[in-house]
Amino acid sequence: MTTWKKFSGEIIQNSIHEEVEKAIIRESEKGYKLKVCIGTDSQVKSHHTDFATVIVLLREQHGGFMFISQDKTTYYMGIKERMLLEVQKSIEVAYSICDLLDMYAVDLEVHADINTNPMFKSNKALNDAMGYILSMGFIFKAKPEAFASSACADKMVH
Repeated sequence: MTTWKKFSGEIIQNSIHEEVEKAIIRESEKGYKLKVCIGTDSQVKSHHTDFATVIVLLREQHGGFMFISQDKTTYYMGIKERMLLEVQKSIEVAYSICDLLDMYAVDLEVHADINTNPMFKSNKALNDAMGYILSMGFIFKAKPEAFASSACADKMVH
């Protein structure tokens, strides 16, 4: 089972599904309109790749907060494979909570840390990633709009 943490580092004891539902209820009762953005980023180290996936809950015009999951792989992969693995991790999380988001009418975006500019290596994975996310029925955002992966998850990759 994946371990999830709050930004403070506090480990979440409940399932992420329960934790997101509690957060939606709590924030809705305070009168906030929420949007959820999910993204993953990775960083290649000498003998492994670190991954961080985040669920960002945005309060419309009132900031937000996030839940973080981190893991690593020890096998080598090319840039396109790594970008698509990031997307897969985000989609798995989105899929695991999309019933909640539908039930509470919370919008969801899946953010890919992939550059829309062909000058960047990550762009090789753009069409595949976009097709993957859209075919799952999720809204897709790439850089520079993909802040969940390119800013939030990026800060969480060791």
